[in-house]
Amino acid sequence: MISVDANAKINLTLDILGKRDDGYHEVSMVMQEISLHDTLHLEEIPAGIELEISGSDLPADESNLCYRAARLVKDTCNLKAGVRIRLEKRIPVAAGLAGGSTDAAAVFKGMNDLFSLNITEEKLCDLGAELGSDIPFCILGGTMLATGRGELLKRLPDFAGVNVVLAKPRVGVSTAWAYKTYDAGYTGRHPDNEAMIKAIEQGDVSGVSNLLCNVLEGVTIKEHVIINTYKQAMLKAGALCSMMSGSGPTVFGIAPEETVAEAVAAQIKGIDAGAAVFTAKTVGRNRG
Repeated sequence: MISVDANAKINLTLDILGKRDDGYHEVSMVMQEISLHDTLHLEEIPAGIELEISGSDLPADESNLCYRAARLVKDTCNLKAGVRIRLEKRIPVAAGLAGGSTDAAAVFKGMNDLFSLNITEEKLCDLGAELGSDIPFCILGGTMLATGRGELLKRLPDFAGVNVVLAKPRVGVSTAWAYKTYDAGYTGRHPDNEAMIKAIEQGDVSGVSNLLCNVLEGVTIKEHVIINTYKQAMLKAGALCSMMSGSGPTVFGIAPEETVAEAVAAQIKGIDAGAAVFTAKTVGRNRG
């Protein structure tokens, strides 16, 4: 048996450049791995795929991304042996944190190790892109500029060890709905990715905080005003910045130190006892 941690992600920026001929959206976004994680335990069985999930009522059937990832590996590698996967969920579902994608990424990496398949990272990313645009990032982790539909990745310098607070309200947001609503008309601010990358290169936490921008934030806030409530509460409690991640509804804040992060978390719990609140740190690619 092997165990793999599946780390969540946040978006430091998210821009939409237009609709593609294949139906996807052309995006340009800076994505950041964080320490909030699910854990997957994988073991070999004689045949088939077995999936068990704790901590969530997600379906443990063929519709689950973990199951689909395992099947894709088995089919691609003509693998006769089976795999049992036990998933411990901590990352909220439908939260804008790539919870499903990072679990699938962990299955790809875990099966590669468990069965000594020697699949390259590049090939794993190609397989991942067949199932979801965020999966290649979740396989590689760290800090990345993602373009195309999100699967084209450029490694950026580590932006590691920064304190982050995350808060998800008791609502879920459909990514498809968010993008469709955006298409109906957006006139707000767009991120400056060049400036964001420069701030990351300089390790400028304050600069990164000032440059956070997500074009989907205004879309989702119109439907779920609690997001703006969280944002303002985080700033009031001492966060350097606050923004929605992905298509939402999770809001994250960057804190100057761990004690401030704890104070921000307490502030959110005080205004909404039903919120899922976490403190975490940003993660670099060099985990050793």
